[in-house]
Amino acid sequence: MASKPPLPVGALLAQSYLDRLQAPPILCDGAMGTELYARGAVSFDRCLDELNLSRPSLVQEVHLDYIRAGAEVLETNTFGANRVRLAAHRLQDAVDEINRRGVAIAREAVRLTGQQVWVAGAVGPLGRPMAPLGPVSRRQARDAFREQAASLAAAGADLLMLETFGDLEELAQAVEAARESCSLPLVAQVTITQEGRTPGGDAPADIVRTLDALDVAVIGVNCSVGPQTIMQVVREMASLSRTPLSALPNAGFPSYVGGRFAYLSSPDYMADYARTMVEAGVVMVGGCCGTSPLHVERMRDAIRQVSPPTDRGRPRRPAVAARPAARQPAEAPPTALQQKLGSEFTVTVEVAPPRGFDTSQTLASLARLRSGGLVDAVNVPDSPMARGRLSALVMATLVQSRLGIETVLHLATRHRNLVALHSELLGAHALGVRNVFVVMGDMPGVGDYPDATAVSDITTSGLIRLMDSFNQGVDLAGRPLEQSTAFHIGCALNMAAADQDREMRVLERKLKAGAHFLLTQAVYDPELVEAWRRRLGGFPVPVLMGVLPLRSLRHAEFLHNEVPGIVVPDDAMARLRGAGERAPEVGVAMTKELLQAVHSQVAGVYMIPPAGRYDPLVEVLEWLRTVVPSRAAPSCGCA
Repeated sequence: MASKPPLPVGALLAQSYLDRLQAPPILCDGAMGTELYARGAVSFDRCLDELNLSRPSLVQEVHLDYIRAGAEVLETNTFGANRVRLAAHRLQDAVDEINRRGVAIAREAVRLTGQQVWVAGAVGPLGRPMAPLGPVSRRQARDAFREQAASLAAAGADLLMLETFGDLEELAQAVEAARESCSLPLVAQVTITQEGRTPGGDAPADIVRTLDALDVAVIGVNCSVGPQTIMQVVREMASLSRTPLSALPNAGFPSYVGGRFAYLSSPDYMADYARTMVEAGVVMVGGCCGTSPLHVERMRDAIRQVSPPTDRGRPRRPAVAARPAARQPAEAPPTALQQKLGSEFTVTVEVAPPRGFDTSQTLASLARLRSGGLVDAVNVPDSPMARGRLSALVMATLVQSRLGIETVLHLATRHRNLVALHSELLGAHALGVRNVFVVMGDMPGVGDYPDATAVSDITTSGLIRLMDSFNQGVDLAGRPLEQSTAFHIGCALNMAAADQDREMRVLERKLKAGAHFLLTQAVYDPELVEAWRRRLGGFPVPVLMGVLPLRSLRHAEFLHNEVPGIVVPDDAMARLRGAGERAPEVGVAMTKELLQAVHSQVAGVYMIPPAGRYDPLVEVLEWLRTVVPSRAAPSCGCA
């Protein structure tokens, strides 16, 4: 570890803060973001940290009101001023400037009042999950936290307040990064749910065990829920740890009233709990979302004559928090698709949900394929091309219930946050949709709502890991589900990827996370299939190869030049160019030639109707039955 730089000139109050901890309680300020919002000057979709540059007087006004209310610690307006969060607003290159200005604004407010107030550099989580669940590596996280902490310390912060962390591992990375950047005192705080655990499922004993080991000045809980639940958690933490404790709850749960968010906990209610928290052993109290200068003023009056216990007693050794035993994996039989893949040559066909809610025509087209015994399952894409369509889960349920054909539900990580994905998966299982293909999904910018926000809560391998956990009867935090699931999980393989080494690494992560089968984009070159089979030493799980008959030269050029992951060879382009009006027939002929060459190497095919037309698929599939009459398993497709 690199040697720590000396305390900057602006941080000379750091030691006095540590001394002040010996004579608690210490009153912190309240909310910054909701206070700025309440003053009607900004909206929640704006980058509040950027106001340090564009509206410094507004930020300073909030600081001044908290000082006048009696706050001894001011948090800078830098909660989201790390490189990862600022990138969402294209401000990643302004990390240093925003953080330095945040400290300078708070410092000037202290100077104007002449009060003894400490400036705490606020550091929040990155806003995107760390690997293996999310896309941020530990190194990226450490670098982002180190950069922000260094800027805050260099600007003259007296301490750093690491707050609202839901992931203990991410908080540990932030603490270590801060230590590498400066010698300031650190306050490490987590957020909890109404159940009294972190969003990751950690109980108070787990929190104490992790945070005590970080050897910081103060550990605690902030934001989260209202004061009642936080009171219960810090009381248990006080019995387990001798590290000074902090508690900065929200002012209850927010309600949307008159076009604004309102927090329901009154100043007097918050003040009563502040006094009770101090009596339980908390040394730093204050507020988070929804708390105002008036809340802080009432807290000041309530704790004025109260002191924490001088000795909380010898803490018990934090025991490993007992979790209910995980349920055994479900005894549900494998899906029909799961039984066929690897034992019979399998055919699935894609059906896009309609733009409206009338499914009669779509179901009629699929009924023709079912009556001919040509398909084993139906793929239902999730808002393809980011266009508004009927819910994929609804369409899959209708196909299964009305036609009796099993489906493969496509689930896009980009279109839902983690809570919605969790609910969607449980809903799918409840409806009997158990084959799920995990995909990133198309960027909203290409679809009907170009201003819609893409979600980055979880990677495809992270969602596969979540589903695998569900199959084991627990969620990612190890909390048991009421019932185990029995999902059959698929993922994508881009055989035509420009960076084959990267595609291999991504595939390895998906397989390690628990994927059971692979789907490819449309393939037009049989050599791609053979090359990947050799590279992998045989496909480790069944592969359904994408097949999309070409309709014209224009169709081929569009796929080749505009659709990622599809490469149409030059000789195919040349044949279509010379085919003229016979191009659709030539496209079907090339599809048959491709399948003749590769059917023994893959577990099956994933047929995609060109422009929603099923006639070319019917012709290909009826021909395919003569090529693979017994639908025997591929002799060398699956290792």
